[in-house]
Amino acid sequence: MPHTRRVSIEQFPPAPAQVEQQPTPIQRPLIGRIPAWLLPVVAVTSLLVGLVSGAIGGVIATTVADRVGGNNLRLEPHTAAPLPADNDSLPKVAQTLLPSTVQVIAEFGGDGQGATGSGWVLDESGHVVTNNHVVAEAAKDKGSIEIVDFQGRRAKASVVGRSAVYDIAVLKVAGAKRLSPASVGTSTDMRVGETVVAIGSPLGLGSTVTSGILSALNRPVSTGDTAKDTSFINALQTDAAINPGNSGGPLVDLSGRVIGVNSAIATVGGGQRQESGNIGVGFAIPIEQVLTTADQILRTGHVSYPIIGAQVRTPRSSAGAKVEEVTKGGPAQKAGLKQGDLIVKIDGRPVNDTVELIVAIRTHVDGDSVTLTVERDGKTTEIEVVLDSVREDL
Repeated sequence: MPHTRRVSIEQFPPAPAQVEQQPTPIQRPLIGRIPAWLLPVVAVTSLLVGLVSGAIGGVIATTVADRVGGNNLRLEPHTAAPLPADNDSLPKVAQTLLPSTVQVIAEFGGDGQGATGSGWVLDESGHVVTNNHVVAEAAKDKGSIEIVDFQGRRAKASVVGRSAVYDIAVLKVAGAKRLSPASVGTSTDMRVGETVVAIGSPLGLGSTVTSGILSALNRPVSTGDTAKDTSFINALQTDAAINPGNSGGPLVDLSGRVIGVNSAIATVGGGQRQESGNIGVGFAIPIEQVLTTADQILRTGHVSYPIIGAQVRTPRSSAGAKVEEVTKGGPAQKAGLKQGDLIVKIDGRPVNDTVELIVAIRTHVDGDSVTLTVERDGKTTEIEVVLDSVREDL
């Protein structure tokens, strides 16, 4: 019998802040859930709050929190392409984006420089986008965070807001007058096979540039160690080399615009966790979701995410998401979804398991309508559900 390799999705564990001084990266058990397209799983998932806990996923009940005022800031990203549409020069892309990319050093395990990730400058006000898992522990412990630009200049940073659901955090950098904002593009215009460039600080090696192609679009990926830090990403897949420390850095097109935020990698290993690195399968959060999340953070100080108000389970013997329970008064009940229904499509896209369903829902916002294709009593019907939302509580 040939040896069967298990493939799992991981957020990057924090890399050492200084490779020379800390040759062994600080480890954090951030092995992600394994999507059905990589390894069949059976999971119970609550779409009431959209969190999975443990191997089968715990049902976590909560109520929608009142929306409260936050920072009342406006998201004003740059959108003009800095390079021509027909640019094919990787050096030009690197020269354009390096001044907009930073290393993020955050407290971890009591060490003020215990972990490092990447980030990129969002606007003229000194806001920097990175992954939540890069700064989550520092944010919880009120630990130090600083950024290092491509010229080695350091500056203190603070967390404006963050989301474990989307694995995005927005930082504010003190004295950021010399930071250069990146231009943002769109991932929806990208085609599989197009060249992309990843920039960041893998293993603490600042201002590292790698390139590859866009390997796939709309790849449903779930990462995280606990229900509190589980993220569901409608990911861009790339074979550009990304490694621990690349987290939060930009994935850009040849026009020099950010199309995604590097967040996770696939790893191949046995039963025990091993040191992981690039195997040519990396995942980035699409820029559209990044901007939606950053906008919520800047305007309100928190993030809300869409729900349908139903508990579902991945069936053992078929594809789809089986409805186990419908929340009283929730969107699903109002739309006519019933216990025992098998959701097989959302907006015409096949649903193979609960991860795919959650990922598809999370790409929307409160008030959007989704069309669920449902099998019930041997018949197929379509049900339109108007999404509600719940505030993320970190």
